[in-house]
Amino acid sequence: AGIYFLFSGLIGRSWAMVFAAGGFKVKLYDIAQQQLTSALENIRKQMQELEESGFLKGSLSVEQQLALISTCTDLKAAVEGATFIQECTPENLELKKKVFSQLDLIVGDNVILSSSTSCLLPSKLFTGLKHVKQCIVSHPVNPPYFVPLVEIVPHPETDSSTTERTYALMKKIGQSPVKLNGEIEGFVLNRLQYAVISEAWRLVGEGVISPTDLDLVMSDGLGMRYAFIGPLETMHLNAEGFTNYCERYREGMRLVLNTFGPVPGFSGEVEQKISQAMSEKIPVVPKVLDARRKWRDECLAGLAKLKKQMKSD
Repeated sequence: AGIYFLFSGLIGRSWAMVFAAGGFKVKLYDIAQQQLTSALENIRKQMQELEESGFLKGSLSVEQQLALISTCTDLKAAVEGATFIQECTPENLELKKKVFSQLDLIVGDNVILSSSTSCLLPSKLFTGLKHVKQCIVSHPVNPPYFVPLVEIVPHPETDSSTTERTYALMKKIGQSPVKLNGEIEGFVLNRLQYAVISEAWRLVGEGVISPTDLDLVMSDGLGMRYAFIGPLETMHLNAEGFTNYCERYREGMRLVLNTFGPVPGFSGEVEQKISQAMSEKIPVVPKVLDARRKWRDECLAGLAKLKKQMKSD
């Protein structure tokens, strides 16, 4: 069975690596051959680095994984024989709609058309397509190679078998799929993330805590828990079960939550204050940012490995 990726940007390359690690044949499509050539070089380099540091996924060698990835500049040829197509174009509604309407004309009734979008709703992307029943959003988290979550979001007309097949496929390649039962702005990951960001913004803005200390509350506090269990299980374990937690803390929670301020504008003085603190810690220079991102990815790779180990123990 073939898995096909449209466009060879960062997310397309990451998806290709994840699927190749799972033993699937992958075809990368882009309009420019040059893009594809550099994408393949980039993938090879990344895989070799991962192998050296002991973080290469899957049971196949680098060469075996690379052998599963091919490229194509002709859309018709690219989708031939595909069972699953993952679109990875930039986050631009008009562009994505154009790609899906082109695909709609050339695909059969068995292929799944999936989008990597992080914020565009399925109803905006897929409404009016002949193959709308086969369309779904599979939103990965950056970098998907180490962060396994995939949010699966159906269009109101998506067939349940499309959702089930997508879910099973993501599981098979070692990702952690979650199903949303309907579309909602921001899906779930970003809704939770934005809730945290807006309270962080208010706390720094009100001078309660410095930006760097705020980050520490998450990285050395909440985040350590959340790397293994979610907020609901945390509640369950922090009392004699969930109901007991609610009995004990509901009044206190409501009291605190009622003191939250309005949604910030995310600009102005507070923006400058946070920006300054972040830039002092990590100067906004491509070389420095890239080094820090690399460090972040190594941390995530190590954590992913640890989590796997903890689960199998």
